[in-house]
Amino acid sequence: MSQFGVVSDDFKRVEAHVCPISTCAAPAGSPCRTGKGKVAIQYHTAGFRLVPQLAKSLNVPTPAVRGPGAVRTELPRPANTDAEPIGHVRIGYARASTARQSLDAQLDALADANVPRVFAEKISTRVTRRLELEAAVKLAGGIRSSGVAVTLVVHEHKRLGRGIELAMLAEELKASDVGLEFLTGELKGSHDPSGIVFTVLAAMSGMEREYIRGRTLEGQESARVVPADPAIRLGLREHPHSPGRPGGTRSGRTCSPRPIAAA
Repeated sequence: MSQFGVVSDDFKRVEAHVCPISTCAAPAGSPCRTGKGKVAIQYHTAGFRLVPQLAKSLNVPTPAVRGPGAVRTELPRPANTDAEPIGHVRIGYARASTARQSLDAQLDALADANVPRVFAEKISTRVTRRLELEAAVKLAGGIRSSGVAVTLVVHEHKRLGRGIELAMLAEELKASDVGLEFLTGELKGSHDPSGIVFTVLAAMSGMEREYIRGRTLEGQESARVVPADPAIRLGLREHPHSPGRPGGTRSGRTCSPRPIAAA
Protein backbone atom coordinates (compact mmCIF):
# COMPACT_ATOMS: atom_id res chain seq x y z
CA MET A 1 0.00 0.00 0.00
CA SER A 2 1.29 3.43 -0.90
CA GLN A 3 2.33 5.93 1.75
CA PHE A 4 -0.37 8.19 0.28
CA GLY A 5 -3.06 5.53 0.46
CA VAL A 6 -3.55 5.02 -3.32
CA VAL A 7 -3.54 1.24 -3.60
CA SER A 8 -4.88 1.12 -7.19
CA ASP A 9 -1.83 3.01 -8.47
CA ASP A 10 0.69 0.40 -7.33
CA PHE A 11 0.70 -1.23 -10.77
CA LYS A 12 1.57 2.11 -12.37
CA ARG A 13 4.63 2.42 -10.15
CA VAL A 14 5.74 -1.08 -11.11
CA GLU A 15 5.14 -0.39 -14.80
CA ALA A 16 7.26 2.76 -14.59
CA HIS A 17 10.21 0.35 -14.86
CA VAL A 18 11.20 -2.19 -17.49
CA CYS A 19 10.82 -5.68 -16.00
CA PRO A 20 14.34 -6.93 -15.19
CA ILE A 21 13.42 -10.60 -15.80
CA SER A 22 15.04 -11.54 -19.13
CA THR A 23 12.24 -13.92 -20.12
CA CYS A 24 9.72 -11.12 -19.66
CA ALA A 25 11.44 -7.75 -20.23
CA ALA A 26 8.03 -6.02 -20.33
CA PRO A 27 8.61 -2.42 -21.38
CA ALA A 28 7.51 0.52 -19.25
CA GLY A 29 3.75 0.94 -19.39
CA SER A 30 2.98 -2.76 -19.90
CA PRO A 31 2.23 -5.64 -17.48
CA CYS A 32 4.47 -8.67 -17.07
CA ARG A 33 3.97 -11.66 -19.36
CA THR A 34 4.15 -15.42 -19.00
CA GLY A 35 6.32 -17.77 -21.01
CA LYS A 36 3.29 -18.47 -23.24
CA GLY A 37 2.84 -14.82 -24.13
CA LYS A 38 -0.12 -14.08 -21.88
CA VAL A 39 -0.59 -11.32 -19.32
CA ALA A 40 0.76 -12.59 -15.99
CA ILE A 41 -1.65 -12.65 -13.05
CA GLN A 42 0.94 -10.81 -10.97
CA TYR A 43 4.09 -8.77 -11.51
CA HIS A 44 7.49 -10.42 -11.21
CA THR A 45 9.09 -9.98 -7.80
CA ALA A 46 12.28 -8.50 -9.24
CA GLY A 47 10.15 -5.88 -10.96
CA PHE A 48 7.97 -4.61 -8.13
CA ARG A 49 10.90 -4.60 -5.72
CA LEU A 50 12.35 -1.75 -7.74
CA VAL A 51 9.63 0.34 -6.07
CA PRO A 52 10.75 1.17 -2.47
CA GLN A 53 7.28 1.07 -0.90
CA LEU A 54 6.57 -2.32 -2.49
CA ALA A 55 9.97 -3.89 -1.73
CA LYS A 56 8.62 -5.91 1.21
CA SER A 57 5.41 -7.01 -0.49
CA LEU A 58 4.89 -10.71 -1.14
CA ASN A 59 3.19 -10.07 -4.47
CA VAL A 60 1.58 -7.34 -6.56
CA PRO A 61 -1.41 -8.63 -8.57
CA THR A 62 -2.04 -7.45 -12.10
CA PRO A 63 -5.21 -5.30 -12.11
CA ALA A 64 -8.28 -6.33 -14.09
CA VAL A 65 -7.78 -3.38 -16.44
CA ARG A 66 -4.64 -5.12 -17.75
CA GLY A 67 -6.55 -8.36 -18.52
CA PRO A 68 -4.55 -10.97 -16.57
CA GLY A 69 -4.60 -14.31 -18.40
CA ALA A 70 -5.40 -12.77 -21.77
CA VAL A 71 -3.09 -12.76 -24.76
CA ARG A 72 -0.61 -9.99 -24.12
CA THR A 73 -0.11 -7.03 -26.45
CA GLU A 74 2.33 -4.23 -25.80
CA LEU A 75 0.61 -1.11 -24.55
CA PRO A 76 1.58 2.51 -25.32
CA ARG A 77 4.44 3.71 -23.19
CA PRO A 78 3.60 6.31 -20.51
CA ALA A 79 4.50 9.95 -21.01
CA ASN A 80 8.24 10.40 -20.40
CA THR A 81 11.22 12.50 -21.31
CA ASP A 82 11.36 10.90 -24.76
CA ALA A 83 8.31 12.98 -25.68
CA GLU A 84 8.73 16.73 -25.88
CA PRO A 85 6.49 18.40 -23.23
CA ILE A 86 3.90 20.80 -24.63
CA GLY A 87 4.08 23.16 -21.65
CA HIS A 88 5.17 23.45 -18.02
CA VAL A 89 3.07 23.71 -14.86
CA ARG A 90 4.38 24.39 -11.34
CA ILE A 91 2.35 23.15 -8.37
CA GLY A 92 3.25 24.25 -4.84
CA TYR A 93 2.95 22.56 -1.45
CA ALA A 94 3.31 24.17 1.99
CA ARG A 95 3.05 22.56 5.42
CA ALA A 96 3.33 23.59 9.07
CA SER A 97 3.67 21.01 11.83
CA THR A 98 1.21 22.61 14.27
CA ALA A 99 -1.86 24.82 14.10
CA ARG A 100 0.02 27.64 15.84
CA GLN A 101 2.74 27.82 13.18
CA SER A 102 2.29 30.26 10.31
CA LEU A 103 2.41 29.31 6.63
CA ASP A 104 2.98 32.92 5.51
CA ALA A 105 6.72 32.62 4.87
CA GLN A 106 6.28 29.50 2.74
CA LEU A 107 3.33 30.93 0.81
CA ASP A 108 5.20 34.19 0.14
CA ALA A 109 8.25 32.28 -1.14
CA LEU A 110 6.08 30.17 -3.46
CA ALA A 111 4.35 33.29 -4.76
CA ASP A 112 7.75 34.93 -5.43
CA ALA A 113 8.73 31.78 -7.36
CA ASN A 114 5.68 32.25 -9.61
CA VAL A 115 3.84 29.16 -8.38
CA PRO A 116 0.13 29.84 -9.10
CA ARG A 117 -1.50 26.78 -7.47
CA VAL A 118 -0.53 25.87 -3.90
CA PHE A 119 -1.80 23.11 -1.61
CA ALA A 120 -1.28 23.92 2.08
CA GLU A 121 -2.01 22.19 5.39
CA LYS A 122 -1.07 22.22 9.05
CA ILE A 123 -0.23 18.66 10.04
CA SER A 124 2.66 16.75 11.63
CA THR A 125 4.94 14.55 9.52
CA ARG A 126 4.12 11.78 12.00
CA VAL A 127 0.66 11.60 10.47
CA THR A 128 0.69 8.88 7.82
CA ARG A 129 -1.73 10.53 5.41
CA ARG A 130 -1.48 14.16 4.40
CA LEU A 131 -4.52 14.87 2.27
CA GLU A 132 -3.28 18.11 0.69
CA LEU A 133 0.00 16.49 -0.31
CA GLU A 134 -1.91 13.55 -1.80
CA ALA A 135 -4.06 15.99 -3.76
CA ALA A 136 -1.00 17.86 -5.05
CA VAL A 137 0.70 14.64 -6.19
CA LYS A 138 -2.50 13.37 -7.83
CA LEU A 139 -3.05 16.63 -9.71
CA ALA A 140 0.58 16.71 -10.83
CA GLY A 141 0.34 13.15 -12.17
CA GLY A 142 -2.90 13.90 -13.99
CA ILE A 143 -1.49 16.98 -15.70
CA ARG A 144 1.72 15.17 -16.67
CA SER A 145 -0.24 12.34 -18.27
CA SER A 146 -1.70 14.90 -20.69
CA GLY A 147 1.79 15.65 -22.00
CA VAL A 148 2.51 18.78 -19.96
CA ALA A 149 5.71 18.96 -17.89
CA VAL A 150 5.00 19.35 -14.15
CA THR A 151 7.16 20.32 -11.18
CA LEU A 152 6.15 20.06 -7.54
CA VAL A 153 7.63 23.09 -5.76
CA VAL A 154 8.20 23.13 -2.00
CA HIS A 155 9.84 25.74 0.24
CA GLU A 156 12.18 23.20 1.90
CA HIS A 157 12.52 19.40 1.82
CA LYS A 158 11.62 19.16 5.53
CA ARG A 159 8.07 20.19 4.59
CA LEU A 160 7.72 16.83 2.82
CA GLY A 161 9.56 14.55 5.23
CA ARG A 162 12.99 13.04 5.64
CA GLY A 163 14.90 9.89 4.86
CA ILE A 164 12.71 7.04 3.61
CA GLU A 165 9.62 9.29 3.57
CA LEU A 166 11.29 11.62 1.08
CA ALA A 167 12.62 8.71 -0.99
CA MET A 168 9.13 7.16 -1.17
CA LEU A 169 7.63 10.44 -2.32
CA ALA A 170 10.33 10.67 -4.98
CA GLU A 171 9.24 7.25 -6.21
CA GLU A 172 5.64 8.49 -6.40
CA LEU A 173 6.75 11.41 -8.53
CA LYS A 174 9.06 9.27 -10.63
CA ALA A 175 6.19 6.94 -11.56
CA SER A 176 4.34 9.96 -12.98
CA ASP A 177 7.48 11.66 -14.37
CA VAL A 178 6.93 14.73 -12.17
CA GLY A 179 9.88 16.95 -11.24
CA LEU A 180 10.64 18.26 -7.76
CA GLU A 181 12.06 21.61 -6.70
CA PHE A 182 13.05 23.06 -3.30
CA LEU A 183 13.37 26.82 -2.88
CA THR A 184 15.76 26.72 0.08
CA GLY A 185 17.62 24.35 2.41
CA GLU A 186 20.30 21.73 1.84
CA LEU A 187 18.42 20.24 -1.14
CA LYS A 188 17.77 23.62 -2.78
CA GLY A 189 17.26 23.41 -6.52
CA SER A 190 15.53 21.19 -9.06
CA HIS A 191 15.85 17.43 -8.75
CA ASP A 192 15.10 14.45 -10.93
CA PRO A 193 13.25 12.11 -8.52
CA SER A 194 14.97 9.11 -10.09
CA GLY A 195 18.45 10.65 -9.75
CA ILE A 196 21.05 9.10 -7.45
CA VAL A 197 22.00 12.49 -5.97
CA PHE A 198 18.46 13.08 -4.71
CA THR A 199 18.31 9.58 -3.17
CA VAL A 200 21.64 10.01 -1.36
CA LEU A 201 20.74 13.43 0.02
CA ALA A 202 17.38 12.14 1.20
CA ALA A 203 19.11 9.31 3.05
CA MET A 204 21.56 11.77 4.61
CA SER A 205 18.71 13.94 5.89
CA GLY A 206 17.24 10.85 7.55
CA MET A 207 20.56 10.13 9.24
CA GLU A 208 20.60 13.73 10.46
CA ARG A 209 17.23 13.26 12.18
CA GLU A 210 18.47 10.08 13.91
CA TYR A 211 21.61 11.95 15.04
CA ILE A 212 19.54 14.78 16.53
CA ARG A 213 17.28 12.29 18.26
CA GLY A 214 20.31 10.47 19.73
CA ARG A 215 21.82 13.71 21.03
CA THR A 216 18.49 14.67 22.59
CA LEU A 217 18.26 11.37 24.43
CA GLU A 218 21.86 11.77 25.64
CA GLY A 219 21.03 15.23 26.96
CA GLN A 220 18.00 13.94 28.81
CA GLU A 221 20.08 11.18 30.38
CA SER A 222 22.76 13.67 31.46
CA ALA A 223 20.12 15.90 33.03
CA ARG A 224 18.99 12.99 35.19
CA VAL A 225 22.56 12.17 36.30
CA VAL A 226 23.94 15.70 36.90
CA PRO A 227 22.20 17.52 39.81
CA ALA A 228 20.61 20.83 38.89
CA ASP A 229 21.61 22.42 42.25
CA PRO A 230 25.11 23.95 41.83
CA ALA A 231 25.77 23.55 45.58
CA ILE A 232 25.32 19.79 45.23
CA ARG A 233 27.55 19.67 42.13
CA LEU A 234 30.34 21.51 44.04
CA GLY A 235 29.98 19.24 47.06
CA LEU A 236 28.81 22.04 49.34
CA ARG A 237 25.53 20.31 50.04
CA GLU A 238 24.66 16.64 50.31
CA HIS A 239 22.48 15.12 47.59
CA PRO A 240 19.11 14.11 49.11
CA HIS A 241 19.49 10.60 47.65
CA SER A 242 23.19 10.09 48.44
CA PRO A 243 24.29 6.98 50.40
CA GLY A 244 25.12 9.18 53.41
CA ARG A 245 21.46 9.91 54.32
CA PRO A 246 21.01 8.34 56.86
CA GLY A 247 23.12 5.35 57.86
CA GLY A 248 25.10 5.55 54.60
CA THR A 249 28.65 6.77 54.11
CA ARG A 250 29.97 10.24 53.39
CA SER A 251 33.65 10.88 52.82
CA GLY A 252 34.41 7.37 54.03
CA ARG A 253 32.70 7.84 57.44
CA THR A 254 29.62 6.14 58.75
CA CYS A 255 26.76 8.47 59.58
CA SER A 256 24.46 7.58 62.41
CA PRO A 257 21.64 9.50 64.13
CA ARG A 258 22.80 11.97 66.82
CA PRO A 259 22.01 10.61 70.32
CA ILE A 260 19.26 12.44 72.18
CA ALA A 261 20.27 13.79 75.63
CA ALA A 262 18.46 12.26 78.57
CA ALA A 263 15.81 14.47 80.05
